[in-house]
Amino acid sequence: MESQSSGLVAHISAVASLTTEAAYDRLKTVMDPELHIDIVSLGLVYDVSINTIQTAEGERAHLHVLLTLTTPGCPLAGMFDTMVKDAFVGIENCDPQRDITVELTFDPPWVPDMMSEEARAELGF
Repeated sequence: MESQSSGLVAHISAVASLTTEAAYDRLKTVMDPELHIDIVSLGLVYDVSINTIQTAEGERAHLHVLLTLTTPGCPLAGMFDTMVKDAFVGIENCDPQRDITVELTFDPPWVPDMMSEEARAELGF
C-alpha cells in the first residue's frame, strides 16, 4: 500500500509543480530558428493553460500551448511542435508527447507590436 501512496504523491506533486509561470520559463528556451529570439519574447505564445486530467494511473497535468507564427506561410512551421515539446523533456512524471498539446492559430494574426521591447530593439523595430 505504501508504494501506491508514494506513486500518488509523485503524480500529485508533478501536477502541482507544473505552473503557468514554469511553463513560460520553459517556453523562453524555445528559439525561433530564423530570428534566434525566444518565442515568448517574439509574442508568438498567445496562451498557456494547464489542466489536471484523470487517467487510469491517477491525476496528471496536461499543458495546452496556443501559439502563432510570424507568417502563415512559415516554412519551419512543422518544427515548432517538436521544439515546444522538447523544452519540457526532463520534468518528472511529464511525457511531453502525451502531456502537451501545441495548437497553432493565426487569429489574431501576429504583428511586430506583440514582441517584447527587448526583441523589438534586437530586431531594429
